[in-house]
Amino acid sequence: MCALSAGNWGWIPLWLRENSSVTDIPPLYWLGILLIAVGVVIYLHTAFWGFALRGRGTPAPIAPTKKLVIDGLHRYVRNPMYIGAALIVLGQSILFCCWHIAEYLVFFAVVVHLSVLFYEEPTLQKRFGDEYDQYRRRVPRWIPHF
Repeated sequence: MCALSAGNWGWIPLWLRENSSVTDIPPLYWLGILLIAVGVVIYLHTAFWGFALRGRGTPAPIAPTKKLVIDGLHRYVRNPMYIGAALIVLGQSILFCCWHIAEYLVFFAVVVHLSVLFYEEPTLQKRFGDEYDQYRRRVPRWIPHF
């Protein structure tokens, strides 16, 4: 359940980069590309496989999942979609060597964390009760547990 629609947040940094061009430092270039690619894979895997196919719904609050999604990437961390979006933003910051994007990442992380604490987790607890409580005890919010 993503109250903030994490996918939309990943595009904002492209507007923040001002006139920054892609870095000409090969290690930074490839690190930025790798982080963006991994973030996109995580985001799409979670959105389509996790929410649409397994949960029979969407990440949007207007059409939430009918089933609590606790498999796939959700076995390791409760918020993989947000982590994927954050990796995309981090990758853009590195790729464009842009501090404005790095600052935006901090803002994004704070807003997402507060949304998870005060909206998403209480909403999931109301909808799924004990099943969500057990899941929350087993799986960490942000740091994956393998």
